[in-house]
This record gives sequence, structure tokens and C-alpha cells, in this order.
Amino acid sequence: MKTLDRRRFLGLGAASVAATVVAACSRSLGLTSPSVISPAPELGDAPSATLSASGVPATAVPGGPSTADTAISLVAAPDTVGLLPGTLTRVSTLRGAVLEGEEGVLQQLPGTYLGPTVRLNSGQRLRVEFSSEIQQETIVHWHGLHVPAEMDGHPRYAINRGESFTYEFDILNRAGTYWYHPHPHGITGPQVYAGMAGIFLVSDDEERALGLPDGEFDVPLVIQDRTFDAQNQLLYLSNGMMDQMQGFLGDRILVNGQPDFTLQVSARPYRLRLLNGSNSRIYKLGWSDGSAFTVIGTDGGLLEKPLGRPYITLAPAERVELWVDFSERPLGSQIVLQNEPYDAPAGMGGGMMGGGMMGGARSGGMMGRGGRDGGVGGTTDALPLGGRYPIMTIRVESEAEGARASLPPRLSTIQRLSPADATQTKRVALRMQPPRGWTLNGRSFEMTGVAPEERVKLGSTEIWEFVNEGGMMMGGMSSLPHPMHMHGEQFQVLERRVEGIGRSAWESLSEGFVDEGWKDTVLVMPGESVKVIRRFDDFTGLFLYHCHNLEHEDMGMMRNFEVVA
Repeated sequence: MKTLDRRRFLGLGAASVAATVVAACSRSLGLTSPSVISPAPELGDAPSATLSASGVPATAVPGGPSTADTAISLVAAPDTVGLLPGTLTRVSTLRGAVLEGEEGVLQQLPGTYLGPTVRLNSGQRLRVEFSSEIQQETIVHWHGLHVPAEMDGHPRYAINRGESFTYEFDILNRAGTYWYHPHPHGITGPQVYAGMAGIFLVSDDEERALGLPDGEFDVPLVIQDRTFDAQNQLLYLSNGMMDQMQGFLGDRILVNGQPDFTLQVSARPYRLRLLNGSNSRIYKLGWSDGSAFTVIGTDGGLLEKPLGRPYITLAPAERVELWVDFSERPLGSQIVLQNEPYDAPAGMGGGMMGGGMMGGARSGGMMGRGGRDGGVGGTTDALPLGGRYPIMTIRVESEAEGARASLPPRLSTIQRLSPADATQTKRVALRMQPPRGWTLNGRSFEMTGVAPEERVKLGSTEIWEFVNEGGMMMGGMSSLPHPMHMHGEQFQVLERRVEGIGRSAWESLSEGFVDEGWKDTVLVMPGESVKVIRRFDDFTGLFLYHCHNLEHEDMGMMRNFEVVA
């Protein structure tokens, strides 16, 4: 297996976004070219950065014969799917097949562009034969999984059409809801938007002993937003620079790749696993009848015990597992999962932020198509991020059969990391810095670039503090939320602090944060500082940390950290 050279271009800065993105306005995603983003010219070296000591490995294939007990193939491929009445929608998908092992390892959702759900047990070893039939380079990242650096889907391993990449790794994670998606630099957003993503579920003995709802009563739900043109084709970045700088917002909600989604249930308890698979949209989830939520798990698996929340705040890439009991609901009744109103962080001093990140010029219709003449750039209106709109409907269709599961008072054991064990605290400033755009400590992505403070000792424990500073953009002050994701092992949230103009927006969402347990993505609101603690065990090499607003990531709001022996 050869190592492939790939385009090395940095993030889109404010100065280059206009020329790059405006040319893409109003274009639909094509069958073989789902991205409407062109690479920007390089902006030069980031400050105080040096090349990785590890360099690029000569191969991404483990040495020696495979020892995997399960093998699957994944193919990035163009496809069409019937999402709306009339013309089929052109998408890109990850098509899967079982090569070795039990057929139940892959479960395909019907009528969707999403890739198959992968189900494995902790301790198994997986081989993935990944190949590509799409025009762009691509690579797959196993989001939330603790795998070796060369198996993590770093963009330096991206392959082109007709090429392949072999992954092989042990499932070291505890039971939980993880996922997989493309991770090529500069074009992750359009590839995920075109349909390339899927759920990855891990089980273990601790989870099985609880007797939680399983089989058809254990339901993964991927929430995404999309915009379609009059021919049912996906539109991306149709509002030009605003979509790129703020993050794409669609005008229609899809669940498991289907619009107007209805889940039919029996009158019994269910385990609902929610993933925010949207490019940038933040959800404040509530039930239409005002019921509270019972949370049993987050990004990194089950909590120690069930927790109650009045609503759920779910940022891009975050997951939450819910216990929902429909036993007392009459047959034929229904309940709607909806987005609840909240205060949208607003830009200061006018400029492109105008009426704020989530409202203003891009506010529009609800579940249906937005107008085509009211958005910035004169193309589309998005669902208002801080507005009320339905996500999905749940309808009780049948009586329960057999024994009903009961909610355990204790779910799992979580080893708490102690700040006293941290060797150092690192500060990561999230700021807008023209002409680079959104940056991390003033730096943009470099393919193998690592600053001295981005090196981490193998086996160490560190505290990382993400500080949302905002910055100047288009002549005014801007500050947007940033869902920060760290590759590799899960972390624990230690502390949140918020001050200044961001407090109102923070307070309208804060009761929905689920910071208990293990996390790999944490929402950092404007004016907020969030401290997390994690270990860096098992694997050396280059890993990524970045904003999971995919348009910000593609702009270059991503950096390497290097674990060294």
C-alpha cells in the first residue's frame, strides 16, 4: 500500500473566502463532485510551528498478516436516493459489505444516503478495506474511537478515485455511540453534507449486564439539516461567504437521512441514541409536551447513573443516549421532538454578522423549503437556529410484547481523572484572525505542522482550556460557538466559565449540557472558557484537534497535536 501525496492547502481566510465561495453560490452538489469549494491559495506558514518529528509513515497498513476477526469493505461512491417526491437526489455515500465475520456487523438503514451502522464488541479487531469512486480525495475518520495515529483518518492519508486504504485496529473503547465520516482537509464539510457518514456502535459486558433495550428497541437517530433546490438536488454554501464563515445552515431537517421522519414505537421503554450529524447547526431539543429527558449516555458511552435534563443541547458531532418510556402513552398518540427557542449569539458592530449567527438575514421557513430570494446572496433562507421547529415525530403504534426493560439506578463505572495528575494546562484560543479566518491560537492547519506546545508526552495527563475569544471580521466584532473535538482518547469536562456578551446565549442553553461522563466533543460558547482533562495513552504520532463546525474545520480551524514517547 503506497502513501499518497495530497494537496496541501491551508484554511480559507476571510480574504480568500469571497473569491472561492461566491463562485460556488447556488450550485447543486453533483453526482461525482459533491463539493462546491475550491482550494484556496496557501497563506504561508503558521506562526511558531515546526514539522512533526514523526513525519509521514511509509505505509498505513499494519505489518504482517491480518489478525482481525472481522473485516468489512467501505466504498465512497456516488448514488441517488429518493428523499423528496419527484426527481431522485444525487448524493455520495459509504457503501459497506461484510468480508469476514458475522453479517449483523453491518446494518443498513432503509431509504437513506447514510452508510451502514457498524456494531462490534469491545476487544474485537476490525479490518476495513476502504476504496473510493468519487472524484475528490477522501479518507475516513473513526470519530470517538481510540485507534493508532495511522488508523485515525488523518487527511495526509487521503486517497484519490480508484485507490484504496486498509485500516486495522482493535476496538479499545467502552460501550458507546460513535460514528465515522470523511476527513480530507478543506472538503470534509461538502462530503459529509453529500451523505458520507454512519453510526459505529460498541457493546461490552458491562453494558449487556444492564438489560437495556436492544434490537429494534435500541434506535440510532442521526439529525441533519439540508437545503434542496427545485429539482430535489442538494444545495451547499448557497449563501456564499456567510455560510463559510458562520457554518452551513439548511432549511429542512432530516433524521436518518429522511425528511419528515416518523418513528413508530411500541408502548414500552426505548434506548434512543441521538447524533448531531449536521455541519454546524446546534440543537436545543425538547419534547412537544414539555416532558423532561432521562439521559443515560454521552459521546464516550454510558453515564454512571441516569440524569434528568429539561432539554438537551446538542452541538455538531455530539451524541446523547436517552431512556424514553412510552408505556403510559395510549395507542395512536404521538409526541414531537422539536428544537426549542434560545438566544442566538450575535455579532457586534454590524458587518457580516448583522443580525447574529443564527437569525437575521438567514431566518426563514420551518420544515419546508425556505424562500429563494431572502437569504444573503439572494439564494436561500435557513431554518432559524434559535427558533422552534419540529425534528421528528414519534407515534405509539402497538402494545408491548414480552418483558419490559427497567431503568437501572446504576449504569457504569467511570474512572475520574484528577487535575492533580495533570502535568500541565494548555490554553487554546479560538479566534477570528483575518486573513486566516477562524484559528486555534492564531494558527491554521498545516498537514504535518506541530507547534512546540502541541507536543504531548505518551502516558501523560493534561488539562486543555478552550477559550472562545471571537475576533474582528468584516469590519465588526464576531463571536460564534465552536464545538471542539479532540481525536484519540475521550476527555472529561472539568469546568465552564462564561463572561461578557455571551452570557445570555449561554444561559439559554446551559441547562441542556451533559458534561458528565466521557466526551470527545464539547461546545464552547462565545465568551466561554471550558477546561477538559484527558490522558494520552497507548499510541504515538499525529492526531487532530479542531472545531467540528465543518465549514470552520475546512477553513483551517484545525491543528495537529503529536504524542511522543
